Amino acid sequence: MNEIRLAGGCACGAVRYDCAAAPVIVAHCHCRDCQRASGAAMSTVFAVPRAALHSRGQTRSYATRGDSGNPVLRHFCGECGSPLYSEVTVLPDLQFVRAASLDNPVSVSPTMHIYCDSAQPWGRPLDDLPHFAKMPG
Repeated sequence: MNEIRLAGGCACGAVRYDCAAAPVIVAHCHCRDCQRASGAAMSTVFAVPRAALHSRGQTRSYATRGDSGNPVLRHFCGECGSPLYSEVTVLPDLQFVRAASLDNPVSVSPTMHIYCDSAQPWGRPLDDLPHFAKMPG
């Protein structure tokens, strides 16, 4: 049996994380917050049980509002600014991690596109993964 181990961190190495749980969601997110935080048309994220993610180093954070109107707390490295993970208050048992922050990003494979109602016309998906206007239930 293969053990799941996901590890990553910021660009400068000041923040590191690891997780021994398999992702429960892996998606390309097209929400405006992910666009702004990544500077791209979308951000690839994966969700793991919050208790399974262990982080070392100091992050900074800022709060935005999700579609529910509830806060989303976005963590990034205070030194280099790399976006790392988010806490979504309506899903308190999950931590959403930026796939690009993984040491080995190919260790996760997206299975869907979410928040496609805010996808940019110049960054439309070119694959055949399922597309959802918002976050599926």
